[in-house]
Amino acid sequence: MTAPHAAVPSVWAQRLGYAGLLPFVLLTLGTWVAEPGQRAFAGLALAGYGAVIASFLGAIHWGLVMRDAPKQSLALLGWGVTPSLLAWVALMLSPPAGLLLIAAVLWACFAVDRVVYPRFQAQGWLPMRLALTCIASASCVAGAARL
Repeated sequence: MTAPHAAVPSVWAQRLGYAGLLPFVLLTLGTWVAEPGQRAFAGLALAGYGAVIASFLGAIHWGLVMRDAPKQSLALLGWGVTPSLLAWVALMLSPPAGLLLIAAVLWACFAVDRVVYPRFQAQGWLPMRLALTCIASASCVAGAARL
């Protein structure tokens, strides 16, 4: 299915997207400046939030498939659940390893989106997605480094 023109994020989508970085940044800061007992909690909360975001990024592909009802791509449906499964595995690892896996999943999501979004004329979202991925994944790596 194709839209009449390439979709770009609205001002509200941009605001909400960038606001979604606050938990990444604040929880990462918590892993560095909080008391030792609270650092572990900040790391766990960071991994949990990262897992939720990874699941969200995968779910977008189900939404794209739903828009293209006559051609429901098994590959996109399969990819749509992959970030959730990998994020779930990340939550069972040690916090540093889990955060590194989540950072890798965020980059894998972006790599797939670079290929898929243009097919749905959504490539206008990629610059924002790149910025969000850079900051979110850097937060996970910085949190892992401290833990």
